[in-house]
Amino acid sequence: MNDRTCIVTRKQAEPDELIRFVVGPDSAVVPDIKKNLPGRGCWVTADRLHIDKAAAKNLFARAFKAQVTVPTDLGDMVDGLLSRYALGMLGLARKAGAIALGATKVESAVRGGLALFVLHATEASDDGVRKISQARRATVHLGGPAILAYKLFSEAELSLALGGTNVIHAAVLAGDAGRAVQKRMVALDRYRGGSPDDLAMLAAVADEDDAAEDME
Repeated sequence: MNDRTCIVTRKQAEPDELIRFVVGPDSAVVPDIKKNLPGRGCWVTADRLHIDKAAAKNLFARAFKAQVTVPTDLGDMVDGLLSRYALGMLGLARKAGAIALGATKVESAVRGGLALFVLHATEASDDGVRKISQARRATVHLGGPAILAYKLFSEAELSLALGGTNVIHAAVLAGDAGRAVQKRMVALDRYRGGSPDDLAMLAAVADEDDAAEDME
């Protein structure tokens, strides 16, 4: 078994595109989110669909060539671990001064090209999200970076991680601390199926640019 071959698709991939699993002392399959647990591991494409499929088809037993116990809530377990890891990294970024909080500061960070990405609480109002989305589009139009936005956590989760209250909008700023958080947010977002709204936004910007060029 190739160490970096998905047991579902049988395709090789980079470690960041896969989630590693090992077998615990009780013969239960254990997610190894940080990829540092001892023992023989197997790999699954890092999204909920493939992990649920691996569990349903008993592919872990075949991969480990042993009778193993697959937790019935394995998909939720992985989601929880990825979520806690991302929130932990977010807290470290706050301590490093790499976070802007509040709609006004987030919009300023976006327009100034300082933001790596934006976080909206799941309770965020459409109006609040719209204003920041407009700033993101304007930044791209002016030749700046495409700043993605994620809606992965509740207000309570963001507030706890960032040591604030009523945290609805946050921007993670460029720098080493910000990039470390970005890696974990991308992993969680990919696991949950991606951000179609962001992809649509970027496509719309590209279409507008193409239309403007055609009119010149």
